[in-house]
Amino acid sequence: MTRLLTLLLAAVLLFPVSARAQEAVAEFGTGATRLNVRSTTDIGIVRPVIDRFIDLNPDLSIRYEQWGSNALFANSRAACAGDGPVADVVLSSAVQQMVWLVNAACAHRYRSALTAALPGPRIWRDELWGITAEPAVIVYNKRLLDSAQVPRSRFALLDAMRNRPDMLRNRIATYDIAESGLGYLFAFSDSLEATTFGAMLEGFARVDAIATCCSAEIIQGVARGRFLIAYNVLGSYVATARAPEIGVILPEDYTLILSRAFMIPRGARHSAGAERFLDYLLSPEARPTLIQSGLVTVLDPLETGLLPSARRAISLSPALLVALDKHRRQGLFALWDDAFRPVGGP
Repeated sequence: MTRLLTLLLAAVLLFPVSARAQEAVAEFGTGATRLNVRSTTDIGIVRPVIDRFIDLNPDLSIRYEQWGSNALFANSRAACAGDGPVADVVLSSAVQQMVWLVNAACAHRYRSALTAALPGPRIWRDELWGITAEPAVIVYNKRLLDSAQVPRSRFALLDAMRNRPDMLRNRIATYDIAESGLGYLFAFSDSLEATTFGAMLEGFARVDAIATCCSAEIIQGVARGRFLIAYNVLGSYVATARAPEIGVILPEDYTLILSRAFMIPRGARHSAGAERFLDYLLSPEARPTLIQSGLVTVLDPLETGLLPSARRAISLSPALLVALDKHRRQGLFALWDDAFRPVGGP
């Protein structure tokens, strides 16, 4: 049995293949060469970026498929193994899954002046590239919490859950790590970084915090007052929600910075067009649109108050494969399930 098949079989055991297909589809442009892009990024967020790319490349068109991260991973694994059509681009926020795909020889190699200029944490083996810079933030309802009640670090959030459990009961939300590959990535990163991780899970259990699947659902819940606080929400989705009721905190102890991973699958039909798309996303031309779309956040310490030492970039590297280790996953899920077990559950 080849190494690739061994890895694929191991992944099937860890991640049952989902029958669910893409969540939404959009078509861009009328060019004769049509790129198939499969991505976890919401169409509404990425639309201005793609529109500008098509304006500059009228010979290309794009079929953009929006997927959930776990379903996209299952689809990409299957395509790599020869079961189903191969995309031209796969773009995901669940970067640990993308590292796995590269490690399983599922990626096309490419190098240009723009990819070579990327900092080390945003490139791996000339097969995976980080194209965004998005912080994981704490968000809160500004109408329902005054400034003195807003937790500006994990330590402050822990104190709030200890000292005001009745006020916060069922009013704190975060991603469900079983449903969200991004949520799992953030929880895994916290487990490595934070001395507070175990205490945070205990605090979530104390206040019956809610774990749910999706950024939009969490953000809407905070805006409407269903939740007072949400933890580890991807900042780009908050920025584009344009909800004046929502306040944003970059945690002062440390702030995780995600760079969505771009891969050109091995066997992509239009790899040359995918390379052009990648170079565009990394170019100075695209940067203003990426910033406007919330996909790149400029963290100026004078404006944000976040010290450079508090930034924790999630690196595209083999270290992320530990996140997919069967025993590590089982251990993290067991801790998570204990914290988020329904009231009256077993």
